[in-house]
Amino acid sequence: MKAAKRIVAFTGAGVSQESGVPTFRDHNGLWENHRFEEVATPEGFQADPVLVWRFYMARRQLAKQVKPNAAHLAIAGWEKQFSFAGVVTQNIDGLHAQAGSRHVQELHGNIWKTECSRCHRVEVNEATELSADLPHCRDCGGLLRPHVVWFGEALNESVVHEALLWLYQADVIIVIGTSGAVEPAASFVREAKQKGAYVIEINTQKTALTPFVDLTLYGKSAELLGGPLRI
Repeated sequence: MKAAKRIVAFTGAGVSQESGVPTFRDHNGLWENHRFEEVATPEGFQADPVLVWRFYMARRQLAKQVKPNAAHLAIAGWEKQFSFAGVVTQNIDGLHAQAGSRHVQELHGNIWKTECSRCHRVEVNEATELSADLPHCRDCGGLLRPHVVWFGEALNESVVHEALLWLYQADVIIVIGTSGAVEPAASFVREAKQKGAYVIEINTQKTALTPFVDLTLYGKSAELLGGPLRI
């Protein structure tokens, strides 16, 4: 890594899971009490915004209880140690920023922000309890929604543009805690590999990206990155 001219970290749910944030893709995930069509789609929000907001307030309450782990802290430290462009993450919990990372592209949004469903104004909102009335935009009065990318929605174009610039210009990409199953995000890593990046994967098991990477290190990211590992 010291010899690399441009390093990018690409992180997924596994990193946050090690802090205690449940993932959506195992039997302990947050979907067990609600079908995702009810709480994480535009149609679900249109049908029952109260249910969706109750669900995301519960997620915020969970997120409030966790802290960045050793992997988050190690990644934040790379900004000072190496020629590090930043973090491209699929996570919405904001733990990278809490750990001190200053350059983060959040592909799927941020649970601690809201977006107006009418004028699309985005702002920080850290409430963890739903008030009697649903939140509305202070500018236009439109109904606010969580600033996250729901199933069936496209990623934010400006975020994708910046993330791809980082990835395509990187000579080393460290992929941490992602299954490689979520598209189009997973394809970004494969495309960067085709453009010449050396890709290192850190995961507890084989993933959809494993056949495409140059090196896979098996184990928990907090233990590997927080310990004596040197890449």
